Amino acid sequence: MVENFSELLEQSLSEFKYKEGQIIKGTVLSIVNDTVVVDVGLKAEGRIPIKEFHSPGEEHSVKVGDKYDVYLEKLENKEGEALLSRERARKEESWSNLEKQQNQKEQVTGVITGRVKGGFAVDINGAVAFLPGSQVDLKPIKDISPLLNKPQPMIILKMDKFRGNIVVSRRVLLEESRKADRSKLLSDINEGDKLKGVVKNITDYGVFVDLGGMDGLIHVTDISWERVNHPSEMFKIGDDIEVIVIKYDKENNRISLGLKQLTDDPWKNVENIYKVGAKIKSQISSIADYGAFIELQKGVEGLIHTSEMSWVNKNINPNSILKIGEEVEVMILEIDNVKRRISLGLKQCTENPWKIFASTKKEGDIAEGEIKNITDFGIFVGLTEELDGLIHASDVSWEDNSSKAIEKYKIGEKVKFKILDIDVEKERVSLGIKQLTKSSIKEDKLLNKTMTCVIEKIEENKVFVSFEKNLKGFVKKSNLAKVKTEQNTSRFAVGEKLDAKVLKKIAKDDNYELSIKDLEIQEEKEALKEYGSSSSGASIGDIIGAALEEDKKKSKDETK
Repeated sequence: MVENFSELLEQSLSEFKYKEGQIIKGTVLSIVNDTVVVDVGLKAEGRIPIKEFHSPGEEHSVKVGDKYDVYLEKLENKEGEALLSRERARKEESWSNLEKQQNQKEQVTGVITGRVKGGFAVDINGAVAFLPGSQVDLKPIKDISPLLNKPQPMIILKMDKFRGNIVVSRRVLLEESRKADRSKLLSDINEGDKLKGVVKNITDYGVFVDLGGMDGLIHVTDISWERVNHPSEMFKIGDDIEVIVIKYDKENNRISLGLKQLTDDPWKNVENIYKVGAKIKSQISSIADYGAFIELQKGVEGLIHTSEMSWVNKNINPNSILKIGEEVEVMILEIDNVKRRISLGLKQCTENPWKIFASTKKEGDIAEGEIKNITDFGIFVGLTEELDGLIHASDVSWEDNSSKAIEKYKIGEKVKFKILDIDVEKERVSLGIKQLTKSSIKEDKLLNKTMTCVIEKIEENKVFVSFEKNLKGFVKKSNLAKVKTEQNTSRFAVGEKLDAKVLKKIAKDDNYELSIKDLEIQEEKEALKEYGSSSSGASIGDIIGAALEEDKKKSKDETK
């Protein structure tokens, strides 16, 4: 009886103990190029790509004679060979092992193979897992390339075999490690310890450093002995740096770090190196609205305040006369080692024009000059190319009141004057025009005196008053105040008291003209004499401000 060959083959296969879809043992017969030939006991061998025998980034260790579990996909393909897969066998094996590791909360080793939506694909011994982007590290990572194709410890967060989903985390292990490091750091740390860390964040007020378990702060004042405009000028996130612990608050677990403390304090010998009154040359390191800084040595700067830049201009703009990098000669005016400040003077390295003027002129000299500026309280006249002198409003005319006398003059006009006072220390020269002539007005003992008056009557343009032994007088509307907006009779009431300066006697009525305005100008003149400057840039605001500062200083001295 002739048997059909196909029937015999089918019978033979039906008797074979292996079925498609099973995991079976195979033996490596040979390695041909990138293919491993495996014998699983069938009539024909199977061929499996060698890449299925190892994880990405690893070298294969397959040798002839090695035995492996393989997945039987087909008993025979069109070439008559068994269709086998080591990768599918590895996945099955891996799933079984991973379920055990998840139950026991054990670490697994995974290899990040590439980026996918929302995170990364991970190979865990053949099983493909998902690593969310938020679970890669303790902080977002811009460049993942250093972690690609390298074994990484991970923990399984979730598994679903039915859907074939595995979610893993690298961050959980890093956090656990960080907690352990933090605990050790806190137990071992002491003030004065030198530590290594990584710059984690940069702010206006300082730099946060990851010390490996805990963050510490380097305040901007502890970054450098030199002036630091912004920490970002010196650091970038990710920099490795060495720091010193300058303070440790155990109660609040706060660590204050220092960088400059790792080097010697440049102010340590400043008073031995620099002396008050000495002149030195150095470069301008920076310029501010209030002055210019000069670097005397690395970490030690001095300030030339605007008031110490020019003998004649008190409101000078530093940028108009100095440039960063320019070398200048300065005088050391003051050294305050406690406040770490050195005051420098630029003008002190040039001749004082006020001293030069005082050596060539004296009180009582008569001279001529051009009017440079006119203010409510007086006229500024040029004495030299650099210096101005002040003719106060009350020193303009014997006859006219102050405001009327000033109105007769214009900027650019030349006038003769007498030098009334030269004060080199306060940098001012007082001048007078009326002193060139004698007063034609018959002297009255009350003239120019300040009287306390009582208001008797108010008209639209005048306020009538009485004072001292029933004397009568009046204050014109224009003389009620220096400021025009306050020259208003409605501000006053009958019976109210006020102080005013006697201007002149009205002979025909036997009464007096008084002025509140002239009294205010007189008080300003006294303030100017005490605190002011005759520079054309001076203003009454500057004068009053100086007076207030002087009062504060006196109050402080009295309390000491």
